[in-house]
Amino acid sequence: MNRLAAGSLLASLLLAACASAPKPAAAPAEAVAVAAEPAPVPAAGEPAAGEPFAVAEPGVAEAVAEVAVEPGADAVEAAGSESALDGSAIEDDYAALYGDASPAGEAAVPPSAYDPWEPMNRRIHAFNNAVDRSIAKPLAKAYVAVVPQPVRLGVTNFFDNLGSPLTFLNQLLQGRPRDAVQTLGRFVVNSTLGIGGIFDPASDLKMKRRSEDFGQTLGTWGWKRSRYVEVPFFGPRTVRDILGLGVDAPLSPVRQIEEDKVRIGLQGLQLVDTRMQLLSLDSLRESAPDEYAMTRDAWMARRNYLIESDRRRKEGEQAELPDYLLDEERDTTVPAGAMPIPGG
Repeated sequence: MNRLAAGSLLASLLLAACASAPKPAAAPAEAVAVAAEPAPVPAAGEPAAGEPFAVAEPGVAEAVAEVAVEPGADAVEAAGSESALDGSAIEDDYAALYGDASPAGEAAVPPSAYDPWEPMNRRIHAFNNAVDRSIAKPLAKAYVAVVPQPVRLGVTNFFDNLGSPLTFLNQLLQGRPRDAVQTLGRFVVNSTLGIGGIFDPASDLKMKRRSEDFGQTLGTWGWKRSRYVEVPFFGPRTVRDILGLGVDAPLSPVRQIEEDKVRIGLQGLQLVDTRMQLLSLDSLRESAPDEYAMTRDAWMARRNYLIESDRRRKEGEQAELPDYLLDEERDTTVPAGAMPIPGG
């Protein structure tokens, strides 16, 4: 009886296990069809199905890795292109100014200064620097410290206005009557509305400030290259400009004053005003490896630009110059009328 009951229990367990076992799922028709087709053989250089992407070209992997490592390569290339454009603009400006472009692939180099008397000029320059450090510069700094800026501006305007008649005459000699008439009008406006030139209403009326001397006139007449000379006490000049002083000095309005004390006082004030305008360049001069060469080259470049721009205005070519070079600046060269010579 017991054996019969145990056998019945065992049979029941076997039937339950068979009933609970999952039935195998039927495969989809598409999967069966794909499985039936043979797998395609990958071509040479192509990754097999189910494998990670592999690069067949030997140099491509390095290029991809390099791009991944340097994500800013495009920005660097764009910056390089912008720098190249800036360099081209500078070369174009140089060619427009001097009428001579540099050969392709070469940097624009300004013409070297004509300085065959360099040993003598360096000695005079050292003497001028000693005088400047001990007398001129301290006076200019004291002038800035004591005199208010509006008064200093009025003094600068006054002497600038006094130079207008000489500029007018040289513009006529250069064959530029239109500029001469504008300079004369500027002198009349500033001398009347500007109270003797202390104020500058002519600039508000868009009447351009220009400064001309007989040295520039000789340059426009054809004397373009002249040797550099350092004048004791008064700094950079050329032989051409020294000869020009013989015409400019007697015509200076300040020199027409007969009383020596008044004339020399005005000339001294003009020298201090001129030195004051150069104070901003002192740090540049002091940091230059060769201060003499920097002063000479900068002065000669400015002088050559003034003569070249005068010639182009005479020929009606000023539109070819870069716009920022057309702006007129005050000439900080010591004026002929400011050289205090008693009885001169």
